[in-house]
Amino acid sequence: MISTALLFLAQTTPPAPQPPPTSSMLIPMIAIFVIMYFLIIRPQSKKQKALAALISDLKTGDHVVTTGGIHGVVANIKEGPVLSLRIADNVKIDVDKSAIAGVDRGSEAAVSK
Repeated sequence: MISTALLFLAQTTPPAPQPPPTSSMLIPMIAIFVIMYFLIIRPQSKKQKALAALISDLKTGDHVVTTGGIHGVVANIKEGPVLSLRIADNVKIDVDKSAIAGVDRGSEAAVSK
């Protein structure tokens, strides 16, 4: 009888280990989010705001570069999201304002000299 009881006790499984508390997993997740915010999200939003301000300040005669790599001079700013871009003599194209990647400061300096 004692041997049967010992055999029965030997076959029982040990209790499962307790999972770590959720607070110990929450702290690294918050730290990762803070790091991602300062390294990726914040600089990108600052860059988008600067580009939006640049596009809103465009005027006729500005030298611009589009996202497709086309260099040109703003010929006419139309109502809505479109502007006219002069890329050569007697050649004008209509592009979206959102396609402007930046103002080409080097061309403005070269023209003014």
